[in-house]
Amino acid sequence: MLNSITNYSFLLFSVTWGQVSGWWTPVCLLVGVLYTWLMYRQPATLSNTVRYTLAALRAIAVFLIAFLLVSPLIKTVTYQPQKPLVLIAQDNSSSITTFKPKAFNIAQFNKQLAALKGLLGNDYDVREFNFDRELHTGLSAAYLGKQTNLAAAIKQLNEQFVNQNIGALILPTDGLYNQGADPQYEARNLKTSIYPIALGDTVPRRDLLIGNVNYNKTAFLGNDFIIEVLVEAYQSQGENMRLTVTEGGRVLHTQIVAINSPSFRKTVSVKINADRKGVHQYQIKLAPVSNELSVQNNEETVYIEVLDARQKVLLVYNSPHPDVSVIKQLVEHNKNYELKAVQTNNINTVKLSDYGLIILYQLTTGDNLALKSFAAQSKVPLWYITGAQSNLSDFNEEQSTIRIIAGRTDVQEEFAVPVPGFSLFTLSDSTLNKLNKLPPLLAPFGNYGSAAGASVLLKQKIGSVSTTYPLLAFQEADGRRTAALTGEGLWRWNLAEYEAYGNHSALEELFGQSIQYLTANANRQRFRVYPAKNVFDEGENILLNAELYNDALQLINTPDVNVTLKNAVNNKSYSFLFSRAGQSYQLNAGALPAGTYTYSSASKLGRQTFNAKGQFTVKALNLESRQSAANHQLLYSLARQLGGQVLQPSQMRQLADLIRKNDNIKTVVYDDQQYTDLVDSKWVFVLILALLSTEWFLRKREGEV
Repeated sequence: MLNSITNYSFLLFSVTWGQVSGWWTPVCLLVGVLYTWLMYRQPATLSNTVRYTLAALRAIAVFLIAFLLVSPLIKTVTYQPQKPLVLIAQDNSSSITTFKPKAFNIAQFNKQLAALKGLLGNDYDVREFNFDRELHTGLSAAYLGKQTNLAAAIKQLNEQFVNQNIGALILPTDGLYNQGADPQYEARNLKTSIYPIALGDTVPRRDLLIGNVNYNKTAFLGNDFIIEVLVEAYQSQGENMRLTVTEGGRVLHTQIVAINSPSFRKTVSVKINADRKGVHQYQIKLAPVSNELSVQNNEETVYIEVLDARQKVLLVYNSPHPDVSVIKQLVEHNKNYELKAVQTNNINTVKLSDYGLIILYQLTTGDNLALKSFAAQSKVPLWYITGAQSNLSDFNEEQSTIRIIAGRTDVQEEFAVPVPGFSLFTLSDSTLNKLNKLPPLLAPFGNYGSAAGASVLLKQKIGSVSTTYPLLAFQEADGRRTAALTGEGLWRWNLAEYEAYGNHSALEELFGQSIQYLTANANRQRFRVYPAKNVFDEGENILLNAELYNDALQLINTPDVNVTLKNAVNNKSYSFLFSRAGQSYQLNAGALPAGTYTYSSASKLGRQTFNAKGQFTVKALNLESRQSAANHQLLYSLARQLGGQVLQPSQMRQLADLIRKNDNIKTVVYDDQQYTDLVDSKWVFVLILALLSTEWFLRKREGEV
């Protein structure tokens, strides 16, 4: 029930019935009268006044007792008004200030935006937010956001205020976004008026810029690789742009590009040879021209890791399944790994000793004699994935990471729930959150348990019930690392993540980190320190892992492990102490400034001192400078789609009046109906007791007791 109403709330009570008819009320009343008539029809020594009083007390008490026996219900209706929500989502990206019109006073605009809440008054519930890559609470005058995800901001607002009275969304932005999907699709779910405030400048001005760079993040030693650079030029017809690619001051490529139109775009392919192993930093620059709008977008830096060889992974399966291609896609996203998928009847066509990990999809090594013999003689890591086709007896006999006791061959749906205490490796918070929201896998029906030394990364949730059953676990025993995933349907995860987030980053990270753990330390290095990845984006938390082994090559974390991070440019150092996690170590160093960092770590076990060194890079983000002309067309489209109006910053004072005049933005009243049994009300029993006590007292006074 929704009505326009002033701001108040009230309760209404009424008695109603459950499964019985309301005609029982006169029946109960008749029972009370008959009972009283039988009791007081022949008075002995009572006066009429006392007699009628006692009869009335007894009749009411009997009526109430009989009335309770037919289980009446009390209906409670609460009417609660809710003022319309006015959401302000301010674009806090750096493009707002970098490419603002000359006449635009950003400080004055910030004051007007902050004053809007007061102008709307108490008739509206105004909530203030700012966004860049993510949504943040409150307004901001910094405009330092390195990425813009407008669709994600709208989605988070819609989820945060779902089923609430959202009256309007005020959206001060330039319409430019470089992350996420088209916000028009997400705005359809908001179902409220949007009032964009058009910031930025739509008029193209004289500017050269690097619009985009396409490249593979990894290359192989000795090979040539291509970097595709999209160069753009506006209002610069007749000029020549000079493109250079350098590494460490060494010029690798130079090219002159003639600009032959007012709005010029061209993709330039640059071939480079991978002559040295490691992470390489390549700087791509456009020489500036006179009177250029901005030179910040004339430069881009890319990082490419040159590998000597790829780690080989073998995926063995019995029959075709969509999960097989998904696993191959997820594993080979990391160019460190090369996966070959083969059916069991073709296992003799591959050389098993070439592979550093074997993934067994719904089978065991016992399904093939050659595979069983190789696994028994070597310590190659094994990753078991079970499903409807798995032989659970062979699965339980061959490994102890997870045991499944099944009474029948059915499967059931199981959602993934990350385990907070998992410590073998580190997954990002965004990946853990995404895993929580993925659809269920199909797992064998039964009781699950894990070995005492196993580390469980994901547990099962069946329906809405969280269990202790393991879904994904890891173990190291007898010199071999094993993993077990007890569910099929990874293709569902793959589709769901892409539909919700436009990428597969969570699953890619899950498989990449899992395989890195399973294949790591094949040469039994006693002390290892390694980053979660070699290149981090600016603003991303730096995650490092460490492992220390004793003389028996058992993983321990008794001694302290220190690490020093050093910026290679300004020589600034950061010192940290690793945290203990399970049997290993983890470190979240937070966000660091862009640049190349070396790390040096040390630990002491007994009289032995261990050292480890390495390097990682924090990549500067330059996305906000790639587009200089505002996209106001998007803002007009959003306003038309949802019944709002685009305003210029100079029209800020009109915004409060527009919202007041919008008949769709009003206070609504929600009614909440609740039913409770009358028998649960204590006051009824107090009343019955009072009636009977009063009757007894009067009878005793009159000498009738």
